[in-house]
Amino acid sequence: MRLPPSIANAIWRGTELEHRTTAARPTGWAELDAELPGGGWPEQSVVEILSAQPAVLEWRLLAPALQAVVQKGDQVVVVGPPRNPHLPGLQYMGLSERQFVWIQAEQPAQRLWTTEQLIKSKAAGAVIAWLPKARAEQLRRLQVCAQGCEGLVFLCRPEAARHESSAAPLRVHASVGSDWELNAHILKRRGPIHDRPLALPSIPGGLASVLTPRLRRLTRPAVPEVSHAVGRPVDPIRPQHATA
Repeated sequence: MRLPPSIANAIWRGTELEHRTTAARPTGWAELDAELPGGGWPEQSVVEILSAQPAVLEWRLLAPALQAVVQKGDQVVVVGPPRNPHLPGLQYMGLSERQFVWIQAEQPAQRLWTTEQLIKSKAAGAVIAWLPKARAEQLRRLQVCAQGCEGLVFLCRPEAARHESSAAPLRVHASVGSDWELNAHILKRRGPIHDRPLALPSIPGGLASVLTPRLRRLTRPAVPEVSHAVGRPVDPIRPQHATA
């Protein structure tokens, strides 16, 4: 039986990318946008970013989208980053210290509560929270809260969490590839299974202007610790600092 066009167009088939009814924002990576429902990071939803070393690759993956948030005049709020945000690196990424808020929450309960309140308040253009010990029911609660939020919500979790259940409609694993590439493997999306990681060209920080052609071609994977947006300075500069 042939369905009316209005109904047929509203049906999502598991073999196809979901036709999103909510907005999505470009990730800044054309290869990644092509594999995501709506062509970018979804609004009104949480996105899980998984990696082996926290607070390193997340910045490289999210930097283009965060820059767009700042250019729009909105704030970027980070909750409980395990490494100190490095102001010069953030500025190089295009983030302004006037629109960057760092909330230092140490306990898991503090991080969860703070993240939930930020989502509910709709006060930030992007919220990035590190929740290594979040349980499935807690992630489900955040996902429900995010459905009323038009900003971007990223939950950063350890690589081992890929084997745990999650209510996040989108889960992306970030890892280091060869020749300064950033590998992004879509573990979960509303669409067909994503077979292999995407290789995203990503030279950290200002290295692109100083690397010779020979150094751009590495004989081994780039060192995961290389990052221009994090560090452990003796006296870190905190643009805005609140303690939950």
